[in-house]
Amino acid sequence: MARLVITVEGHSEEAFVTQLLLPHLAERGIYCFASRVEFSRNKGEIHRGGLLDWDKADGDIRRWLKTHKTDDVRFTTMFDLYALPDNAPGRSCAATQVDPFAKVHCLEAAISESICDRRFLPYIQLHEFEALVLAGAARLADFYPQHRSEAQRLAEMVNTFKTPEHINEGRETAPSKRIIREIPKYEGGKRVVSPMVLERIGLETLRQACPHFGAWLTCLESIGTPSQEKWPTLVSMPES
Repeated sequence: MARLVITVEGHSEEAFVTQLLLPHLAERGIYCFASRVEFSRNKGEIHRGGLLDWDKADGDIRRWLKTHKTDDVRFTTMFDLYALPDNAPGRSCAATQVDPFAKVHCLEAAISESICDRRFLPYIQLHEFEALVLAGAARLADFYPQHRSEAQRLAEMVNTFKTPEHINEGRETAPSKRIIREIPKYEGGKRVVSPMVLERIGLETLRQACPHFGAWLTCLESIGTPSQEKWPTLVSMPES
């Protein structure tokens, strides 16, 4: 069985990997494990979660690469473009791009070059984990029935964008900010609710609605192929 280590930003991503990706990939002969970014150590105690400094993520990724040195282990990330640290590789290139897909391609290429291990494939989520939730925004009403009209309003808002991944990274307009504005209780419950919403939406719907996420998922599935010696190129659908 192939193994996959996914370094994630926070609790929501960790739960998503455990609840959705793990069983999906296990059917394809791939065992995956999620680890939140290590941000500090104090008297031997490791604290994980949050991505405020790229150097912390870089060190964490390299530790995993050194711990598992065999070719049957692959490594990837699930980090948001929104609030990605300024010292992340590729920031200067990404700043020159208008198309969001071009932005993440700049970042992913630079991060890959920086880590320089053929077993590693960086993935940057456009623009935030909650973009996946917005791919089925009406499902929020399953968990917040008193906000059914607000969930429907979110779904209508999403339809004004080419894809949920085009919903931007402004401090007031990022995906999570839009959800919290309509459903304030989401802010305190998102680490539990968001993975459950995504279970209701389903990976195939997410794959079709979010092209960059879909390209990443296809790459993850490919490592279960015996002849797959290295990662395929992560290619998503740029804005035309």
